[in-house]
Amino acid sequence: MTKTTKSSAEIIIFCLIFLLSACGEQEHGKRGKAPSLSPAAVAVEKARIETADSLINVVGTVEAVQRASISARISGQIVELPVLLGTEVKKGDMLVKIRAGEISARALRAEAELAGARRNLERETKLQAEDASTMETVKSLRDAVRIAEAAYQEARTMLDYTTVNAPFSGVITGKMVDVGDLAFPGLELLRMENNKKLQVVTQVPEAQVAAVSIGDTIPVNIPAIGLSLTGQVTEVAPAADPATRTAAVKIVIPENPALRAGQFARVFLADSSAATLMIPETAVISRGQMKLVFVAENNHARLRLVRTGVSRDGRVEIIAGLEPGESVVTRGAAGLRDGQPLIVEPGTL
Repeated sequence: MTKTTKSSAEIIIFCLIFLLSACGEQEHGKRGKAPSLSPAAVAVEKARIETADSLINVVGTVEAVQRASISARISGQIVELPVLLGTEVKKGDMLVKIRAGEISARALRAEAELAGARRNLERETKLQAEDASTMETVKSLRDAVRIAEAAYQEARTMLDYTTVNAPFSGVITGKMVDVGDLAFPGLELLRMENNKKLQVVTQVPEAQVAAVSIGDTIPVNIPAIGLSLTGQVTEVAPAADPATRTAAVKIVIPENPALRAGQFARVFLADSSAATLMIPETAVISRGQMKLVFVAENNHARLRLVRTGVSRDGRVEIIAGLEPGESVVTRGAAGLRDGQPLIVEPGTL
């Protein structure tokens, strides 16, 4: 390479270095001109260790507190059936009418025999007062009247069985017969439930059932309708099932129009007490699948990625991302930016 060519190459390299340096300085100047962030007024609270009950969940089923299987008590043909599946009925409404001619005839005969026995007793009583009859005859007729009254009462009771009425207010959930079918004692005719009073029935493991008592309030979730509520324990089985090692527990739940018997439920039971780091739920910001909080450090906001656990009573468990004693922004966090100056409200630390 000639001396002239070498000099030209050195000049070109020098120019490139100069241009790159100039571009770097220009970019540095642009970054340095970024607008400063205005101080933001916020409320903060220190993350602290709290003792809370850890929860386990067991599955259950929504059932009606009042359920009835309506069966026939006599034999006869069904002549009236004014209800359908889903029909709402009130206590005392007629559900089924059964025709039983022999029972009606028996009631009429018993009524006539009772009337005759009473007439005989009345006549003999008058004759006995006139010394025309004996005390023994009057006593026998009184016994006859009591027997006739019992027979009449039996016949009337059997006659009442021809009409089946609703034992309580509710809804028809099962219909096994139709008009014209033959009914006989023990035949299931209808099923009904009180759809206004519902409960969750669950099987609790024997290790946890000792901690459940009548009157306890327990969280319940119905996933199908996204409903979370609190129920009250009304029954606890005194013994566990040896096959499943569980005991039945019944929990009455508040009325809700979306609830239906047969729905799947989850019941949350306290398992044990544990110390865990808790902060207010208002401090947590959700961005997609990420959970973020702002920490106040030297009166500046510092963004932290955290992992959360269970939530209860307006507070959320922090599994990772924070240390006890750190101050998290609980109000005013939504519009903050990392590094932004903070004006901490007095009395919120």
